Amino acid sequence: MKKLLTTISYTGLAFTFLPSILVLKGVVTLQNHFWLMGVGMILWFASAPFWMRSKSLDETEEE
Repeated sequence: MKKLLTTISYTGLAFTFLPSILVLKGVVTLQNHFWLMGVGMILWFASAPFWMRSKSLDETEEE
């Protein structure tokens, strides 16, 4: 499950980074850029917190 969430998160991160480059190259319109960035933002913020959780203080003290 963590691997799937990680893949979804990094896909969302790519969707927030790559459209900017594609707009500069003239491959994507500005309107499509906004849509791709929005989708990437939703993917990233919906999936990243679940696999990026840090260990609680109780777990780190036991190690």
